[in-house]
Amino acid sequence: MFYDTDGNHHGLAHDPFKAIVAPRPIGWIGSKGRDGSINLSPYSFFNAVSDRPKIVMFSSSGRKDSLRNAEETGCFTTSFAGYDLAAQLNASSVAVPYGVDEFALAGLTAVPGQLVDAPYVGEALAALECRVTEIHQLKTLTSDKAEAYAVFGQVVGIHIQEKAIRDGRFAADLNRPLARLGYMDFGDVSETFELLRPQRPGSGR
Repeated sequence: MFYDTDGNHHGLAHDPFKAIVAPRPIGWIGSKGRDGSINLSPYSFFNAVSDRPKIVMFSSSGRKDSLRNAEETGCFTTSFAGYDLAAQLNASSVAVPYGVDEFALAGLTAVPGQLVDAPYVGEALAALECRVTEIHQLKTLTSDKAEAYAVFGQVVGIHIQEKAIRDGRFAADLNRPLARLGYMDFGDVSETFELLRPQRPGSGR
């Protein structure tokens, strides 16, 4: 089958786009407003976009609380979303008025960042403290502005629980990161394999 996304006439029960672009890591974004309220929300449009410097990005569909707080304070955290906290992560996705504490709703511990004024999930196996570098309202092909906002943050601090490390590595199969699939589907990484990058013949590298 083929369909153009302008008409979006795919004939399926649900739009398959997000099921095709999968798995997607989940950014469990912690933030604090100028008024002192704290917020925790999962974002499936999230990823690392650079290693040097370390930069992550999450995208907000509409002007949500995490975006507002990142604009106001210039920082956020992202906590590792693992299988052991799947129920709590889902609980934190509830739509509530601004200022409601999703950490408390999900039964999680809000730990203040050491380098940024934003909380992270104390129970998470790892967390990143980030300072905002850029915020962009996305554009369409016609240069119209979309109701989507990309927030970029440079990672300035990293927390890791010792139990998450095996043989000197943050082990995916041990820590079981959650992934967002299409529809209401999630997955987790419980099995891994290694592929070494091929060498160019005769390169000696």
